Amino acid sequence: MTPRPPEALPLIVDNVPDHLPTVAHWVDWCWEKRASKWTKIPINAASGARASSTDPSTWSTFEEAIWYARKNLLPGVGFVFANCNPFAGVDLDGCRDPQTGRLEAWAREIVAELDSYAEVSPSGRGIKVFVRGTLPPGRKRKGPVEMYDSGRFFTVTGHRLSEAPADVTERPEELAALHCRVFGVAPSVAPEGQSQTRPTTPLGGMVLDDTELVRRARAAANGEKFARLWSGDTSEYADGGNEGRSEADLALCSLLAFWAGADASRIDVLFRQSGLMRPKWDERHYGDGRTYGQGTIQHALAGGMEFWSGRSSIAGVVGGTVYARRKGAISLG
Repeated sequence: MTPRPPEALPLIVDNVPDHLPTVAHWVDWCWEKRASKWTKIPINAASGARASSTDPSTWSTFEEAIWYARKNLLPGVGFVFANCNPFAGVDLDGCRDPQTGRLEAWAREIVAELDSYAEVSPSGRGIKVFVRGTLPPGRKRKGPVEMYDSGRFFTVTGHRLSEAPADVTERPEELAALHCRVFGVAPSVAPEGQSQTRPTTPLGGMVLDDTELVRRARAAANGEKFARLWSGDTSEYADGGNEGRSEADLALCSLLAFWAGADASRIDVLFRQSGLMRPKWDERHYGDGRTYGQGTIQHALAGGMEFWSGRSSIAGVVGGTVYARRKGAISLG
């Protein structure tokens, strides 16, 4: 018999910070079992279908999300971080004793440093802090700490920490300082000789923020394949086993490379927003110190490929070598 999903703390509506409900970036969520682990899946409160943290058409108002969750007995609601809202979130995993409410010292330090609205996660074992601010580029997850300002949703419980403010406060400098302390300088994942700085345009093309990039990728000729990989579906890759998961990771990185250009850092940021993201991505995997994620991106960029330039594809430049157009490359839908 399949074990039941974990119990989740009920939503305390009155404790949700005043500013978050004014933004129509809300979803519901439910449990989905992947392998042996229960995962939180965003749900569209308007249709009941799966929502996406990069597709605004699947988001709703706070009131709509609450209504749908209650009507359908869903565990709770969630808030989506996006470039078009001023909020960011810090997730501190496994730092709280659900029986005593005691926080581990490192988590108490972060909560005090950010000095903004903080609440208990649905499991009772973690803490989520909501702030106003923008994250520096680079890694978003390391060990028990995750930090996002776009492309992710956080569950919202309203179980506020009494020692934290009741509202979301401006903390751009504190957020940047925490990011630097946790992640340091973003590690290079670009091939030797390639700039680590995210370009303002992909090889001379027009600027795409993360949400628009994913929208266009979904609408492309191979958008169905992209959507499956983006959602974490590895069923067409060796039944989703370890080898299949690696093939799926490489396939998604190759698709992202078309839209992001030969910008390894941007591909890394985008991949972390996908359903394929897992702890293995940041594990050291090679003798030279590279992580599994770094190696996967380098592999995706190692061969000749095309990049999107705004209107059409242009030949890719990787590692100083110019490659010709490749038959069957991705095209805009």
